[in-house]
Amino acid sequence: MCGIVGIYSTQQVNQQIYDSLLLLQHRGQDSTGIATMDGSVFNLHKSKGQVKEAYRTRDMRRLRGNIGLGHVRYATKGSANREEEVQPFYVNAPYGIILIHNGNLTNTRELERDLFKVDRRHMNSTSDTEMLLNVLATELQSKVQPNDLQPDQVFSAIRSLHKRVEGSYASIALIAGQGILAFRDPFGIRPLVLGKRFSDREKEEWIIASESLVLENGDYEIVRDVNPGEAIFIDLNGRLFTSQCADRHTLVPCSFEYVYLARPDSVVNGISVYEARLRMGDYLAQTISKKFSTGDIDVVMPIPDSSRPAALQVSRTLGIEYREGFFKNRYVGRTFIMPGQLQRKKSVRQKLNAMGTEFKGKNILIVDDSIVRGTTSKEIVQMARDAGANKVVFTSAAPPVRHPHVYGINMPSRNELIAYNKTIPEIEKILGIDKLIYQEITDLTKSIVEGSKLKKLEMSCFDGEYVTGNITEEYLKWVEHTYLS
Repeated sequence: MCGIVGIYSTQQVNQQIYDSLLLLQHRGQDSTGIATMDGSVFNLHKSKGQVKEAYRTRDMRRLRGNIGLGHVRYATKGSANREEEVQPFYVNAPYGIILIHNGNLTNTRELERDLFKVDRRHMNSTSDTEMLLNVLATELQSKVQPNDLQPDQVFSAIRSLHKRVEGSYASIALIAGQGILAFRDPFGIRPLVLGKRFSDREKEEWIIASESLVLENGDYEIVRDVNPGEAIFIDLNGRLFTSQCADRHTLVPCSFEYVYLARPDSVVNGISVYEARLRMGDYLAQTISKKFSTGDIDVVMPIPDSSRPAALQVSRTLGIEYREGFFKNRYVGRTFIMPGQLQRKKSVRQKLNAMGTEFKGKNILIVDDSIVRGTTSKEIVQMARDAGANKVVFTSAAPPVRHPHVYGINMPSRNELIAYNKTIPEIEKILGIDKLIYQEITDLTKSIVEGSKLKKLEMSCFDGEYVTGNITEEYLKWVEHTYLS
């Protein structure tokens, strides 16, 4: 999971991109990078760490140009600690291309072989983003004519790329002296949205970003989501060209965007994240009332922040008082995307504090957005016990996470998932809780798609069904071995 943004403007874009990345910081805190284009000259700065720490005034001054892109990263492929893995990536031919990517490629073994043996291209990192860039460069070079690059040539290159690349990818690229390119995988697994506004001189300015809140904050009109398989090219004059570049395409977005990843004030694939989370609470309350007698529960309590909407609806539907007992230190990163298990465990108590007056002698029903490894949940339950809770019921607005996620979320090893090959009573014992209740898979689906045109969701971490259809047991074992080695 990463956050990406690309902007075409009539003014300098460095500050706009910086501001956009601050809004996307929740999507990744390992590293960040900004690239701008001034005519045919690229300016680039990238660094490990968060946005507010990575850019100094002198860095921003060097990022000149009216076209640019930016990235925040949370590592799912490659090391989180190597400078070589920080995006954007660059190749010098054809023209010179800089690219950023949100997602995970799932045929990297085949691509690595073909890029070296067939295309004669060398990888300088273990990042699948660098592979994606080199595939794009190879295909674009084969389409380029002696005259200036034409949009049709760009779209032809993306058509070839779709045939070679498998997995999830929402990408933005700068082509030196030509324009800005954005494209999305044929299933639209990772989000990408297009926006427009007018400059003081009534000239169109464009933005492409992972989440709609970036557009709204910059006073852009949301035009639409980039379609699955579609490519968008904006030339140096601000002219926008679009083309459907995939032979087969259908929207099957990742359900975890709505459960946890996206900010609640975003609209993803035409669906309000906040309203989807409210519906998750409605359906979860129904399941709780069927599986558990709530008569002795004193309060419903969320784990801030992403579970708040669901907890509010659970409280409202069950008629149990809503209380805030956990308070968040906003200067600590999201524990789900901490790179290591020990760091996650340590960061839970740095991130959350339990207020004793809300727990002492009470029976607590806790609502969280999801339970992945169980590290955070176990620490939270112990905090509630230490604060004096009499009874702890733990509920999840998402179903049990039993399978690896291979499309851009850091869940590669089954043995790390607390629900893998375990019964609910076994999980209750590990977490130290009195009762555990999960959302039903069908209810999660209804929570997200209700009232929309969306028919299907990517839910592989819950049901083990991989939408790209190319994920084998052998591949999952290879991913686990690669991740743990």
